[in-house]
Amino acid sequence: MQILMSEAAQARVADRLAALGGDLDIVTIAADGTIKRAGTAIDDADPEVFWLSLDLFPSGLIPAFVGHVLRGTRGRWLQSLAAGVDNPAFKTVIAKGIRLTKSSAQAPPIAEYVMAHALSLLHPIARQRLAQQARDWRQVPFHEIGASRWLMLGFGAIGTEIARRLQPFGADLTVVRRHIAPEPLAARVAPTADLISLLPDADVVVLACALTDETRGIAGPAFFGAMKKGSLLINIARGGLVDEAALRAGLERDQPAQAVLDVFETEPLPKDAWFWDHPKVRVTAHGSNAGDGLAGRSDALFLENLRRYRAGEPLLGEAHKSEVGL
Repeated sequence: MQILMSEAAQARVADRLAALGGDLDIVTIAADGTIKRAGTAIDDADPEVFWLSLDLFPSGLIPAFVGHVLRGTRGRWLQSLAAGVDNPAFKTVIAKGIRLTKSSAQAPPIAEYVMAHALSLLHPIARQRLAQQARDWRQVPFHEIGASRWLMLGFGAIGTEIARRLQPFGADLTVVRRHIAPEPLAARVAPTADLISLLPDADVVVLACALTDETRGIAGPAFFGAMKKGSLLINIARGGLVDEAALRAGLERDQPAQAVLDVFETEPLPKDAWFWDHPKVRVTAHGSNAGDGLAGRSDALFLENLRRYRAGEPLLGEAHKSEVGL
């Protein structure tokens, strides 16, 4: 079984791959896009398995890696670094008959990111600090987290991890998603058609859904017009979910009063983008997943799925044709 991965990924998991035994033929992609086996370039690679790991992203090797996936004739399974499948290349991969598995490794740090920003804004820590700096002995009232109402659009691995962290605070959570089924971590589950009617009651709105033809621009004029004044918007999904002009207009009306944005329509965010200096916006550079446990979880997920693949067991996080519009 030939497996294509990055050189960095191979170095991290070499011992664990060896412990799996069997006929694993590990080939790696070099900085110039060539394929190597044990450091020597080869020209007859045709992998069955592909591990699209996180370290390929900063190295700029993803296009070359995906090119090898699409040109191959023996490909059967691709483990992705991404939680979503909105990149058009994934549709091509699945259409080619290659199984695609998504990553849940980033869900814990993204959930922590959401909770950290939400808690720091629901509790007026910045205003308390200003009072300290001014030596102003005064109380700063705040809205209790346990009395807050949350609305989450989407409930995959990331949404589930957010809900798990929110539950001990006693906050009320409504989940909006396509498939309606009871969810122990949420007070209620509602269909997407109910989204606008639910917004006026939500103190915190979290966008955690996939970007599809149906969800593109879902946070538009009607969405922001329905938001509760003084509420908080957090987007850790995709920038394309938000009509950025409508958001700007909403901020002027305090609908929402604050926005935490990790993703944008254009990335990297241009230097002259209005978000940078807006007093009601927190900008982060698509790094809500950048926890120090991410690489370890990603490696463990691939190795577990590799074990399952070889054993003929169901793979964790397998994407279905419907998710990419097939």
